[in-house]
Amino acid sequence: MKNIKILVGIIVISFLSGCTQLLVGALNQIEMTKISIQQDKMYLMGDFNSKSYGQVTKALRTHPKVKTIVLTASSGSLDDDVTFKLARYIRSKGLNTHLLSNSVIASGAVDLFLSGKQRTMEKGAKLGVHSWSDGSTQAKDIPRGHPDHKMNASYIKDMLGTADFYWFTIYSAPAESVYWMKHDEIKRYKMLTQSVKPTSNDKTPFGKAFLKERQSILED
Repeated sequence: MKNIKILVGIIVISFLSGCTQLLVGALNQIEMTKISIQQDKMYLMGDFNSKSYGQVTKALRTHPKVKTIVLTASSGSLDDDVTFKLARYIRSKGLNTHLLSNSVIASGAVDLFLSGKQRTMEKGAKLGVHSWSDGSTQAKDIPRGHPDHKMNASYIKDMLGTADFYWFTIYSAPAESVYWMKHDEIKRYKMLTQSVKPTSNDKTPFGKAFLKERQSILED
């Protein structure tokens, strides 16, 4: 919900109607994911929603030489089903994921990062996690054997081999907050396939828009 000027009308309408689903549905009709292709890299910025799968897969088909997805700034996902579908597509194509030294990703964007066959990050990148909520109950308060955990836990297990990281996330912070992971935690849950890389000279292609998006995520 970062594009305030564009979405203010929708937000007001949704607030007055008292309907959260209306707001989410409206946001899912907007292309929130920004894409830029630079040689063999696809740079992504913004949140992921129901439009993202079509956007990204179309761009990948148009640019078959892309080998690495670079996530730059994203606060997460409005549609976990679609985000997991996109993640599985990325994994099936054998694509890699990468974080720049100033990349900031959280929530569903971290899930998407895990889809990379090779997962790398530069020193300074930030990964934020938290619990999820159904609006009244936090995930950590739902018994472990409950089917509500299945979709998320199964996805993490498919990507990392175990669901341990999923259980870590739901105890890390409430759904309305973010916990920024420490290096030893990133290593413990085997989120990377290589050691943390030194800062590179690689810059995002999104310019000032990236800086604004990044700052907005860090301030949430």
